[in-house]
Amino acid sequence: MEKLGTGIGWRPEIATAVEELPGIDWVEVVAENLCPGHLPDSLLRLRERGVTVVPHGVSLGVGGAERPAADRLAALAERALLLESPLVTEHIAFVRAGGPLTASPGLEAGHLLPVPRTWDALHVLCENVRVAQDALPVPLALENIAALISWPDEELTEGQFLAELVERTGVRLLIDVANLHTNHVNRGEDPAAALDELPVEAIAYVHVAGGVERDGVWHDTHAHPVTAPVLDVLAQLRDRVDPPGVLLERDDDFPPAAELAGELSAIRETLAARGAAPAHRTVTAGEGATARETAPARTTAPAEARETPAQRPAAASPSTTASRQRLALTETALLSALVAGTPAPEGFDTRRLGVQSRALAAKRADVVSQVAPELPALLGAGYRPAFLAYAKSRPMSGGYRRDALDFAEQLLRTGLPADAAARRRLTLWWQERSAPRRPARAVRFARAARTRLGRAYR
Repeated sequence: MEKLGTGIGWRPEIATAVEELPGIDWVEVVAENLCPGHLPDSLLRLRERGVTVVPHGVSLGVGGAERPAADRLAALAERALLLESPLVTEHIAFVRAGGPLTASPGLEAGHLLPVPRTWDALHVLCENVRVAQDALPVPLALENIAALISWPDEELTEGQFLAELVERTGVRLLIDVANLHTNHVNRGEDPAAALDELPVEAIAYVHVAGGVERDGVWHDTHAHPVTAPVLDVLAQLRDRVDPPGVLLERDDDFPPAAELAGELSAIRETLAARGAAPAHRTVTAGEGATARETAPARTTAPAEARETPAQRPAAASPSTTASRQRLALTETALLSALVAGTPAPEGFDTRRLGVQSRALAAKRADVVSQVAPELPALLGAGYRPAFLAYAKSRPMSGGYRRDALDFAEQLLRTGLPADAAARRRLTLWWQERSAPRRPARAVRFARAARTRLGRAYR
């Protein structure tokens, strides 16, 4: 597997810092944020220096009940070829639900949500991964995600689920050690046990990121410094395998370049300090939740931790129609509870669902303010409460830009903003973006010529 080295997530806000940071071997860029015809100058300069660029998708939804959309796969393939990337990465998650499989309106989460670790979900995921692999020009690696909520009646552990996925599809893994720590705090899952069950030889690279704990819940924010417990999980992984690449993620509240350099140094030091991790080390409350590290390490799961062929359900049948139908119903019920206020599905922790629901709404408000900065500029301090009130009754169904237009339309229908001048500006903003595009100049000339010719032959 190709050796990537040490990298950092490239973001426009820190583009200059990334170019100047010492020892950066590669960068990762959010695939959906790239416009193929207009690569940022910073990325062009990095590529000219020989820095590898890997596209990282966030909207494919391979864990959903529907097959991956052909246009989304084509976009990922286009970016991989454009960047001459050695691989492309995505997430083991679902991001939308509803639609034809459930005869219900389509819903968008605007966020990565966990797939139930069941045999049904695994059958569907494997088929979706094969569809994606066939459409992509380079190998695919999939990332484990962080979660605030747990599915009831799961049939496999995270490590078992990932091991089965690799065995059935040959897909590579992107292991996020911060997500393993998040799931330890939020769902009581032992990172060491997950690492023991993983096929570590399938790891393409590793993510390291920061977060924060609030009221006993760990939020994987990518906007806080990397904590000691996350580096501890990285050390546990390092004691099992030498990862081909490790990358620092930061998506918001960007610190000075010196702080980013310090976090990268801490990652390098953790990777260099090979050796058995200290056993039964207790992390202080200031560092995160209490964690137990285990030694010695194993590169494969013990036999008793894996399903035997007799215990394991038969491999996916030629058709996964029934599995897709069942998965569609369960994922739609969960997403509807989170974004549309329907009753919580049986077996879920209602308090945690509330935390997740509020987090999704807050993210919607934040992203809409970024894709349409005119809205918070026009509404001022009233933007956020107005958007959150709108989000309670209007689930997202068409992406963030459509969400911004729908929000503006609802404001205007209810007579907001109260200031007449601001309302006129919002009306013009909405009209300019929601009206059909004016035909291009060449099209207008062609139409005019056809009209003249038609008159000449009358």
